[in-house]
Amino acid sequence: MTTASSPGKIILFGEHAVVSGVTAIGGAIELRARVTVQDEPGCVLIKTEDLALQGFSLDLISGRLTSTKAAHATRYISAVLREFDVRDIQVCIDSSLPPAAGLGSSAAIVVAAVAAISQHQGQRLSRKEIAAVSHRLEKEVQQGLASPMDTALATYGGYMQVSGEIQPLDLPPLEMVVGYTKMPHDTKTEVEKVQDLKKHYSNVVDPIFQAIGAISERAVPLIGEQNLAELGLLMNVNHGLLGALGVSSRELDELVYAARGAGGALGAKLTGAGGGGCMIALPGAAGIDALMVALRQARGAAFRVVTGCEGVRLEDDP
Repeated sequence: MTTASSPGKIILFGEHAVVSGVTAIGGAIELRARVTVQDEPGCVLIKTEDLALQGFSLDLISGRLTSTKAAHATRYISAVLREFDVRDIQVCIDSSLPPAAGLGSSAAIVVAAVAAISQHQGQRLSRKEIAAVSHRLEKEVQQGLASPMDTALATYGGYMQVSGEIQPLDLPPLEMVVGYTKMPHDTKTEVEKVQDLKKHYSNVVDPIFQAIGAISERAVPLIGEQNLAELGLLMNVNHGLLGALGVSSRELDELVYAARGAGGALGAKLTGAGGGGCMIALPGAAGIDALMVALRQARGAAFRVVTGCEGVRLEDDP
């Protein structure tokens, strides 16, 4: 039996503007996807009992499945199994990351699966190899849309900066709260919407992108200095700019303003493509508990996270 786990991620700053080459910053978070692999003669079985992934089991040989919702969740694992030509195996997924929420759940599952299955097959892949294979497979499943930042953070952990190329950042951890609207988002639709707006109103959108990039670059030293008050202010400005691009939603805004108001957050903004999914908040003097209560009262799910956490790791057998 072999088990590996990988972290999810949040985009701290730079959403959408990064598509046009502007700087973005992401951090790995200690919400993890865990993949356990063991021998199972005569079948190739994928299963999970995780409620967020709609508990199911799917036998890839017989085609027998216990949930019609299995197809979406299994396509990433299936791609990994094909890559390593695996037979006679059972793969169990346990993820604390809500799917289609902008927290990198698919990347975390792919990276954990690549690490666990390759190790189980006797292949000792380097982190660089795990990241490369995982990004290629996620990109294949998502028809070219996968971000290399997601699989890089799931593999290496820590923080990453994207500005033409991906570079690791040596920054201290941040305690934050993630608020989930419980509404899935569609990254492709949101990206296309913003790019279409840019096409028609480039003289309006380009300055917004440049402002978002300036925020990303200013945020790096602020995180390093742990200047949370100014960092929170920049989060608020960044959310306003993303709202101007049309990628926020009523549900996201309700969580953002609940965090800033009753939750006492120093700053709050959406994270990821928007249109649903998640927001992030930086706790203030009221503390993390008050912030989580405020988000739940605003009909969101709340997760306490620490940014900059460890990447993929092999774990002891349960």
